[in-house]
Amino acid sequence: MRETFPSLKVERPTITLRELALQKMRTAILDARFLPGDRLVERALCDELGVGRTVVREVLRHLETEGLVESLPNQGPIVAILDIDTAAEIYEIRALLEGEAAMACARHADANIIVGLEDCIARIQAAFDAQDHHAVRDLTTAFYERMFIGGEKHVAWEIVQSLTARINRLRALTIASDDRGRQAVQEMRQVLAAIRANEPAGARDAARAHVERVAEIARKLLSEGHENALMKRAG
Repeated sequence: MRETFPSLKVERPTITLRELALQKMRTAILDARFLPGDRLVERALCDELGVGRTVVREVLRHLETEGLVESLPNQGPIVAILDIDTAAEIYEIRALLEGEAAMACARHADANIIVGLEDCIARIQAAFDAQDHHAVRDLTTAFYERMFIGGEKHVAWEIVQSLTARINRLRALTIASDDRGRQAVQEMRQVLAAIRANEPAGARDAARAHVERVAEIARKLLSEGHENALMKRAG
């Protein structure tokens, strides 16, 4: 009789308290529960999150690496304030990487990738219609992930992921602006149309045009000081 061995299946660990607190704080900043410049007092956060000071400090340090929190001398951590120059640099990086990814996707994407991109756009449209801006952010990230992976740009996607929090911070600002839903979906459909038609240059140009358009919207809103009001609507 053969000996019975225990299962080799690796059980997925449950989410840790730190990870859960991090998710809560990140979402609270993106949804403008905490506004740019707000002080983040450890004791108050311990009470609101129901966790200890060690967890809060670890979360704040992590959010600082993501660019959502900054520490000021003699004041402590605050919600980072978006500035026009940093935003412009992020959009420059996006335009370069997303343009290359769209071009590569047009060369390599199979039918499954295209169907996945189509599904993302349809769900983004539905989220805009429902004014569910949290879902818009998540689904837009999913769209780009599919595009980068479809173009076999794995390292480039890792770079984008390192900027995801800052990108979503800006996205929370721009998607709440007037008529952005219709424009954004139309621009993404133009990218997809070029990918489907196997037109690498057209896909690259459409992707860059999409980023340049949203960069101009962000620049205008930031220069006019609209960040707080629009981010409140984004929640």
